[in-house]
Amino acid sequence: MSQKGKTVSKTKQTKSSRAGLAFPVGRITTALKKGQYADRIGTGAGIYMAAALEYLMAEVLELAGNAAKDNKKSRIVPRHIQLAVRNDDELSQLLKHVSISQGGVLPNIHTVLLPKGTQIKKAAAMGSDAGPSQEY
Repeated sequence: MSQKGKTVSKTKQTKSSRAGLAFPVGRITTALKKGQYADRIGTGAGIYMAAALEYLMAEVLELAGNAAKDNKKSRIVPRHIQLAVRNDDELSQLLKHVSISQGGVLPNIHTVLLPKGTQIKKAAAMGSDAGPSQEY
C-alpha cells in the first residue's frame, strides 16, 4: 500500500502487546469461551483475566526467588514455591486447597516436643508465667 508515495506497513500486534501484558490474552479468551463459564464473554474479560494471572504469577515468583536466595540457590524449585506460598498469609489463603508436588511442608516443631528449658523460655516470651497448660 502506498499513500502519497510512502509505503505504510501494517504490523500485526497481538492482544497481549496492545494490553501491555506477557500472558496470552487470546489464548485465555479462548479458554474462557471453551469453558462455558457464561453464555457470553466480553472483549475485556480475557484481558482482565490475563492481567490478574500475570500479577499473581509475578508475586509468587518474586517470593519464591527470595526463598531460593535465602537457601543460597540460583534456581527456583518447587520447594521454594511452597515456602513462598505458605509463608505469605494471602497466598496461603488463596491456595489452601492446593498441593504443590515435591514442595514438602513448612518446618515446624510443636512446643510440647521441645526440651523443658526451651519450653519455659518460649512460654515466658509469649507472656505466660508457666509452661503451656490446659484448663478442664
